[in-house]
Amino acid sequence: MTVLEFDAVTKRYAVRGAGQITALDDVSFRLESGRTIGLVGQSGSGKSTIAKILTQLETPTSGEVRLDGRPIPRRGRALRAYRQQLRMVFQDPFASLNPYHSIRYHLVRPLRLHDVVPAGDVDSEVRRLLDRVRLDPDAVIDRRPHELSGGQRQRVAIARALASRPKLLVADEPVSMLDVSIRLGVLNLLADLQREEGLGVLYITHDLATARHFSDEILVLNHGRVVERGDADDVILRPQHPYTRELLAASPDPDTFFGVASGIHGGAQ
Repeated sequence: MTVLEFDAVTKRYAVRGAGQITALDDVSFRLESGRTIGLVGQSGSGKSTIAKILTQLETPTSGEVRLDGRPIPRRGRALRAYRQQLRMVFQDPFASLNPYHSIRYHLVRPLRLHDVVPAGDVDSEVRRLLDRVRLDPDAVIDRRPHELSGGQRQRVAIARALASRPKLLVADEPVSMLDVSIRLGVLNLLADLQREEGLGVLYITHDLATARHFSDEILVLNHGRVVERGDADDVILRPQHPYTRELLAASPDPDTFFGVASGIHGGAQ
């Protein structure tokens, strides 16, 4: 079992003329393979700062992040191995895919970078990854991102994240840029992959409705602090903190959302 520990992490930024601002204040959580944590909060709550620290785009002011008991490496082969184990699915699939390269290129590159399969097996692995995210390889493999729909692009981004065979995924608002009609298909795909591959998933969102349906545990973040945490049903059905209740009131009715969307098949979107 792979275990990621985010231990008492604080992150402060120096702001000219304003001293320091605290983006994260003593935040802790433990993500295990086979589990999904929903990290919920509005813009500015600190969610993206956590993602940046996990992907080594930022370093904590204090506290520590550990993978299987060892601090995240900062350089060299050890950092490369860490990045192979933890992959990111970004909010905007169009911005995260190079418009000048084919879908084949986007998937071949991580396979070769991480020596995932022998050179002779790369093409078949690309096709397997596309099948895995419910895309027809023959229909998309030689197309470019702008030739695909938003849902298809996000599926390609998920396939690219899976190419290195990671143990953990950080999904940062993975459906917020997609049409409402295709969001459930992508979320169901992530849930299936999490279960079938035994992935640990950190699902970052502002939407408590989807967090409840796709998370085992929910952490509610407000101004850089965790104000509530617990099993997904407990947090949603019995919220203790006023901020959680505010978020819940602002979320769409989950029964309406999932009831309307349940008949939609996302594979072709």
